[in-house]
Amino acid sequence: MSLIGIDLGTTFCAVATLDDRGRPTTLPNQDGEMLTPSAIYLSPDGGAVVGQPALDLALEQPDRVATLIKRRMGFPEYARLVAGQKHRPETLSAVILRKLAEDAAAHVGPVKQCVITVPAYFDDTRRKATMDAGRIAGLEVLDILDEPSAAALAYSMQQAAGVGPEGLVALAPPADGPRTVLVYDLGGGTFDVTLVRLARKRFQVLAIEGDVRLGGKDWDDRLVNWAADRFVQQHGADPRADPQSLAALEATAERAKRTLSKVEQTTLTVTHAGNRLVLPLTRTEFEGLTRDLLIRTRLTALQVLNQSGLTWDQVDRVLMVGGSTHMPATGRMLAELTGKEPDRTLAVSEVVARGAAVHAGIVRQREDQIRGGAGPPLELLADVVEISVNAHGLGVEVKKNDDRLNNKLIPKNTQLPAAVSRVYYTVGDGQTKVRVRILQGEAHQAEACIPVGECWIDGLPPDLPKGSPVQVRCGVAANGRIEVMALDMTSGRMAKAEIHRPGGLTEDEIAKEAAWVRGLKIQ
Repeated sequence: MSLIGIDLGTTFCAVATLDDRGRPTTLPNQDGEMLTPSAIYLSPDGGAVVGQPALDLALEQPDRVATLIKRRMGFPEYARLVAGQKHRPETLSAVILRKLAEDAAAHVGPVKQCVITVPAYFDDTRRKATMDAGRIAGLEVLDILDEPSAAALAYSMQQAAGVGPEGLVALAPPADGPRTVLVYDLGGGTFDVTLVRLARKRFQVLAIEGDVRLGGKDWDDRLVNWAADRFVQQHGADPRADPQSLAALEATAERAKRTLSKVEQTTLTVTHAGNRLVLPLTRTEFEGLTRDLLIRTRLTALQVLNQSGLTWDQVDRVLMVGGSTHMPATGRMLAELTGKEPDRTLAVSEVVARGAAVHAGIVRQREDQIRGGAGPPLELLADVVEISVNAHGLGVEVKKNDDRLNNKLIPKNTQLPAAVSRVYYTVGDGQTKVRVRILQGEAHQAEACIPVGECWIDGLPPDLPKGSPVQVRCGVAANGRIEVMALDMTSGRMAKAEIHRPGGLTEDEIAKEAAWVRGLKIQ
């Protein structure tokens, strides 16, 4: 069975694998394209269409098309009805994943195992939802990997190329030693900045910051609103009020944004209610409309540098990742901020998938070593050390007087895996379970943090007196997933500890959604 790396993007997806020399290579989809739009059309006959044809169909039947699904990961439902039905974001993502795997299989044979990337700033709920989507699609998810980390892995491979057969997969930086690299990842729907240190066979994340609600779609929306407002002034009707007119305007706005990345001026046409308006637009005007969005990314880059304790002089390279970095303003801003010309040598829309394929090879190689050895090219990934940090602090909710506070256990940007134990006490005689509410975030007040879920510690002895100690161990795995264990200190026995995540899928629900996806005819 082949293994693949999947960049499950907000607006576009990519898939990569390792060739017979251990180098990551992007796999084209059924149409020969390296990128597949993250769009699904649910047809009246019960089938599904994924990719560019779904976007084309959205112009005529927008109520049957789902886009920007990634922004809803972690929520119990997609933002609106699709084909008149409610759908889980995990299930819609699974339809895309199944299509990506089937297209990849045409090139590399049957695919069952994969690594899926996520924004570095995804919390535990969104990470679990992504893994569940892979399972619903019928895939064995070996791991999930932060997108900027994937990009830096691919960069390491590229830097190692050309230094001999082993160097192709040795993850070696240039001969001048370890490098500190800032990865600026501006995708279609999310944004991350990550600092990493690259050394031979060692890949270490230093600090992470990001925004899961900022991406190229926000630049598109500025153009949509700008053009719609002018149409209202001219014709008195709002194209945003009609789904078909809005879908056409959104497509036009995205094309205008892409055009302005190459030329200084274009036009944007709005059609609605029998009227048509052609608006000239310059790159300077577009950059003015979106300047505050770019400033948000600048502040995030400054924040991650401050968190690391480094200066710009200590950063050796600035990598631009994500399709939205094609906008010239991003490169100019980074050059002015860092004093370094950003590295544009990577295929910014494919590099995350390639890094995911490298990580998949590393994970598979570790498993093969346990089973008794691996064959080429995976054996050349032996002893590669990957060190990540947590993007969010981990804590538990405690009550002090009438306040609900975040009792921090593991600070943000702690090396992973990490775990901390705390002792809690039963509040009544004969108490058989304890509730611990798990939080992610830096705020002191619990309500300002991200609620991961409630951890119920069950199976305590029925005769415990009030005030009996229970030790709770909260940990964050290398892939950012949260784990909880508990110990009844009176008896010395381990207690059952399970996180009940609000809105998350149960095993039975995953099986039900998987059956629905298997029954779809996907094109």
